[in-house]
Amino acid sequence: MKEIQEKWLKEKDVFRLMFQDEARFGRISDHRRCWCPAPERPICLSQVSQENTYAYGAVSFPDGQFESLVLPHCDTDCMQVFLEEVSSRHPEEKILMVTDRAGWHKSKSLKIPENIRLCFLPPYSPELNPVEHIWDELKEKGFHNKVFSSLDSLEDHLVSELRKLEGAPEVIRSIVSWPWIINSLMF
Repeated sequence: MKEIQEKWLKEKDVFRLMFQDEARFGRISDHRRCWCPAPERPICLSQVSQENTYAYGAVSFPDGQFESLVLPHCDTDCMQVFLEEVSSRHPEEKILMVTDRAGWHKSKSLKIPENIRLCFLPPYSPELNPVEHIWDELKEKGFHNKVFSSLDSLEDHLVSELRKLEGAPEVIRSIVSWPWIINSLMF
């Protein structure tokens, strides 16, 4: 981060640190316990389908800003779309985006926008990425005991849940403001 700061940032630049990740959402139902009045017994439908979609997300922990897109694949083309979208949402800022080492993040054909620099987490360390906890929160609160009639209905629900998170910066901050991230910015 110090090297990027010295070579890329100037004093007047607005700097934003973001963490980025992707998650797969599919039509396989996730059963959880649920409340039901006695002596009733809850009925939870079940389905197994190989249809999936992917959520791309990036979070800025100081202000709880969460940017997301729903895209059909995890590949270089979709990563390109996501980076361009984040860049266009923050045109006056320089963004240091911390991400894992997925192949599409390091692809030579990926054209990183001028106002973004990628910084990679150590290999095999998803526990260091706070966006993983946003996915956990989303799946736990928004997708359990649900069955979707089509991939379109799954995507509609996913977009709705992502918008709720994008509009709740205090919830995002409570999930992602980890001490090691805060301390790392005190260089």
